[in-house]
Amino acid sequence: MRRLPLLGSVLLCSACVVSAPLSLGDVPPPLADTEPAAMQGMLATHNQVRAAVGVPPLRWSGTMAAYAQQWAEHLAANNRCTMQHRSHAHANRLDVGENLYWGSPLRWSDGRIEVQRIAPAKVAQDWADERSDYDYARNTCRAGAQCGHYTQMAWRSTTEVGCAMTVCPDQGQLWVCNYNPPGNWVGEKPY
Repeated sequence: MRRLPLLGSVLLCSACVVSAPLSLGDVPPPLADTEPAAMQGMLATHNQVRAAVGVPPLRWSGTMAAYAQQWAEHLAANNRCTMQHRSHAHANRLDVGENLYWGSPLRWSDGRIEVQRIAPAKVAQDWADERSDYDYARNTCRAGAQCGHYTQMAWRSTTEVGCAMTVCPDQGQLWVCNYNPPGNWVGEKPY
């Protein structure tokens, strides 16, 4: 029987343009398999969530990070930074899980607009906070709430994560994390 992924929920998003973008049909070359300084705290927060439910820690994946960066840049360049999961665009060649996050720009009373400083750990913690909306016994989210970001973070069979952030033309931010293997399978509990 073929397992179908449960459609994840979207939280927040942003992106930027590259000078020579890859086609979405291409899988980008991997980045280093160590968490970069710009993502410091992202992996640790994921692994704290996993430790709390007795699930082994994730490894940072340069392949997942490059894939996340490619999608963030695509959304910034071609989608006006509107959040859209790769699977909804039929462009998920690596068949990975995905969490999205949008960070709005700072808008000052004098009209200035600036990029907000958002720590990677804050992004991951916002997803992790969905735990309070997850009913493990029923394997469902509370009515009207999202919990798919949390369940993907804690998914037992997921072993690696890679994340990226890009700045949108409006100074908002789009964060993308990709997970391999993907989680959120219909009818299965995350742990």
